[in-house]
Amino acid sequence: MKSVNKNFILLILLLIGISANSQIEVSSLFSDNMVLQQQAEVPVWGWAKKGEELQIETSWDSKTTTVKADAEGRWQANIQTPNAGGPYEITIFQGEEELQIKDIMAGEVWLCSGQSNMEMPLKGFPGQPVEGGNETIVRSANKNLRFITIPRNAGVKPEKNFEGQWEISSPQTTGDFSATAWYFGSLLEETLDVPVGLIHVSYGGSSVEAWMNKEMLVDFDIAIPKSENDIDPPMRTATALFNGMLSPVIGYGIKGSIWYQGESNYDRPFQYRKLFVKMVQEWRELWGQGEFPFYYAQIAPFNYAQFTPDKVIEKNNSAYVREAQLKAQEDISNSGMVVLMDLGRKNNIHPPEKQKGGERLAFRALAETYGLEGFEFRSPQFKDLEIKGSNVVVAFDHVPNGITSYAKPVKGFEIAGEDRVFYPATAKVRRKSVILSSPEVEKPVAVRYLFEDYVEAELFSTGGLPISSFRTDDWNPEK
Repeated sequence: MKSVNKNFILLILLLIGISANSQIEVSSLFSDNMVLQQQAEVPVWGWAKKGEELQIETSWDSKTTTVKADAEGRWQANIQTPNAGGPYEITIFQGEEELQIKDIMAGEVWLCSGQSNMEMPLKGFPGQPVEGGNETIVRSANKNLRFITIPRNAGVKPEKNFEGQWEISSPQTTGDFSATAWYFGSLLEETLDVPVGLIHVSYGGSSVEAWMNKEMLVDFDIAIPKSENDIDPPMRTATALFNGMLSPVIGYGIKGSIWYQGESNYDRPFQYRKLFVKMVQEWRELWGQGEFPFYYAQIAPFNYAQFTPDKVIEKNNSAYVREAQLKAQEDISNSGMVVLMDLGRKNNIHPPEKQKGGERLAFRALAETYGLEGFEFRSPQFKDLEIKGSNVVVAFDHVPNGITSYAKPVKGFEIAGEDRVFYPATAKVRRKSVILSSPEVEKPVAVRYLFEDYVEAELFSTGGLPISSFRTDDWNPEK
């Protein structure tokens, strides 16, 4: 009798082991509560034994797609999604196994990436609050706003998967989620009245090259790690975050991307523009969805000079990175930058007013991706200058209702003559232009506006969008 019981137990354990080994394996991106990009052909993928066959059944159209795992054990089914709505289910069959993914919504999906200002959660960092964050968390219950966060990870080889799952926005889940991304997604959901899904992939302190693979960096003098021992620190190591965090997400059906990064490249401003443009181009290529919308936040003013207190390094003036980001719009099609000149803090690199940044990103998406009209969505931008004797007239684009200083004096302009010495300028604000002059400059040739490390915004559109710092010269400091 004992022998029978022992054999029976062994048989049960064997069957359990076989069952566990044959469980259906899918990417963690495909979990209950997920959002699929509506009205699109999107991939669903996972892993199985080489040549093994699977069936993917979608509840919204009752269609079944059959796929086989390739030589490396990866399978992928491309499915057509419905109009916004839900909830739906996807059922995956693999032999005798069955996996149901429930409470799926179809809507708008956005990738949200960058460094700490994207990562900063609604509850804030320790000792660094998000303005209004607690109130937002309390009111955050919304079954049509969902998100997933990819955990911090770095590697020398592309990861296939990660630990995580989709969450529904609620006071229990939003506190740890990206504030910038949440405010962006919340305004989209409210305005478009469709479900919105947010994929959050960010790492505080990360440089742009950490989000690029080695193929993207072949034309740059940047070291590529050869082993895990070369990853130090992970957020500043080229390719490390691309491999560890972005790679498992590439290919998921999205509408577009938002990005908030640049602070960690403040000391290499003239390289940043080229790196950033290359990254966006190659991300789009890897996703295979064409030139999807890419909106990004310009870094806010901050006293970066405190990082080198014993040495003044002109190129470390973060205005040069802000300029690189401003000009990158010219190189990246279907893109747009939001200006945060009014949000900076002299000694805090994490501006607490995350709602303004997130919603400004949403303004651009609502106008340029979804075609909504009737509101301002981009900051005024330098157009041209006209020299009139000792005066300079600076004109701006994107000013449908004019510019304003809110009746405050404007002190942030400087002008220079051929000697390249800048002097403070007196500014007279007109509807779409500013007239500048200085008794120190008889024949002006160049203008700069708030072109310093830490400054406070002075000029805005009537809709409240600040004008970026800018310069009309190309007199770069020593690199």
